[in-house]
Amino acid sequence: MRKYENYLRGKDSLNVTTDSRKVVPGCIFVALKGEHFDGNDFVEQARQAGAEYIISGENALAELQDLARAWRRELGLPVLGITGTNGKTTTKELCAAVLSTRYNLYYTQGNLNNQLGVPLTLLSITRAHEMAIVEMGASHPGDIKELVEIAEPDYGLITNVGKAHLQGFGSFEGVMRTKAELYDFLLAHNGTIFRNADNPYLEKMYLSACKASGLSVERSVSETVCQAKPVLYHTGSMPEGTHLVGGYNAENISAAIAVGGYFGVSEEDALAAIRAYIPSNNRSQLMQTERNTLVVDAYNANPTSMTAAINAFCLSACKASGLSVERSGSHLEAVCQPKAVCYILGAMRELGEYSHTEHQNIVNMLLERKADKVLLVGNEYKDTTAPYPVFENVEALCEYLQREPLSGYTVLLKGSRSNQLEKAIPFL
Repeated sequence: MRKYENYLRGKDSLNVTTDSRKVVPGCIFVALKGEHFDGNDFVEQARQAGAEYIISGENALAELQDLARAWRRELGLPVLGITGTNGKTTTKELCAAVLSTRYNLYYTQGNLNNQLGVPLTLLSITRAHEMAIVEMGASHPGDIKELVEIAEPDYGLITNVGKAHLQGFGSFEGVMRTKAELYDFLLAHNGTIFRNADNPYLEKMYLSACKASGLSVERSVSETVCQAKPVLYHTGSMPEGTHLVGGYNAENISAAIAVGGYFGVSEEDALAAIRAYIPSNNRSQLMQTERNTLVVDAYNANPTSMTAAINAFCLSACKASGLSVERSGSHLEAVCQPKAVCYILGAMRELGEYSHTEHQNIVNMLLERKADKVLLVGNEYKDTTAPYPVFENVEALCEYLQREPLSGYTVLLKGSRSNQLEKAIPFL
């Protein structure tokens, strides 16, 4: 990384691109090689277009990551790293909304949270920024370890852990170990951890990370902590007046308030920023069409988030109908039979050997709730006992909705990005 020190010293910002068509004088061009393209073929074109610095060759991605780490060190501003199975993007957006009330903040744009997205995020920070939030995703063991060694966060937050990317992680325990790599880094570098005290999995991961780091663990009546005491917060309840749909967003909101409070943002100002935040990218969005009310959460789906979405949707529908609900364990589960509700659910990907069981579990949930109308998208549902229509893809669903339009329904659209359920919105 020292080879970049002289180049970066004194610069206020960087212009980095991996697309030779976007090269402008003074920018940095990174010639990445993919399955169907090779940026090395355009190095000369980039040079002629005025690229000031070119990273090329077989190790271009690793070189890009080294450059990003060097730039992060050059800037020296505080960095908050966020990961988790569900809610990490929403939590990142809410933390950004809260912290932006007080700081000139840069944060991950969209879903740039992988081995390429994280360095591109870091390289987009300028010397004028006072803080940064870096979202980090993972689908295999070691992914978070790799990303934290690039971003070198001073602060970290794991939203939660659940059943996602099981094909890559191998098991739920594999998910926990990988996400906890953020804790490992922070404990090893005297960083600060924000942790939901109501989540037993996060406590277990934290204590394991403490022990692995050689830190002593202390137990009291109310909590168990190690020498590197975390900033604890509780889930709480959903505040009124937000644009977020689903009670599961309470933990995302609580995290943002806790982070804001640590950095000097009052709860009043934090709540105002959260209430002003409008979700996008088909995440927890409430839409009203001419014929139906839609709850659109069609960007990510795994067994944990699908279960939470169904519970929240059913609970909301029951309350809207004035029907009773009861508490079961740690979740509110509806015991009513709300009318005029429709579940449009996409298949959950990357579950490997767990795929059949987890899709059957979702079907069982719907059967228990005696769902009024259910439309399932994805062949993964065909091997279940679902008595509902199963469509091979979203195009087939759209054809059905054209033939048999829905009207007067409250509809939950929940699926992975690969399902592209948002294509069905014009037909609802």
